[in-house]
Amino acid sequence: MATRQAKSPPVPVEQPATLRQQIVALLQQQAVSAKDLSMAVGLPEKQIYHHLEHIRRSFQQQRKQLHIEPAVCKKCGFSFTKRQRFHKPGKCPICRGQAIEEPRFFLASSV
Repeated sequence: MATRQAKSPPVPVEQPATLRQQIVALLQQQAVSAKDLSMAVGLPEKQIYHHLEHIRRSFQQQRKQLHIEPAVCKKCGFSFTKRQRFHKPGKCPICRGQAIEEPRFFLASSV
């Protein structure tokens, strides 16, 4: 008869953070634009907007909120404060300029 060897316990494999976990970690550190997130995570910018929307919804139940620093027109200084979309506006409603600074996003605890 063959003798059975005692099995060693399985060694857990360290899982890298998911894409959304990486994005959340970056948002908690500082305010970043979608382009910055795209470069840091290695995803196209269009996909980042989808992940930001999901992060916003998932944090509504917790005491954290996704804040948006509004886009600003570089030509006249108009601030898009009422805009809640994640994408950068196409042009300024005041001067019609297309040089617009991107909105920046960050996670903060609600008090």
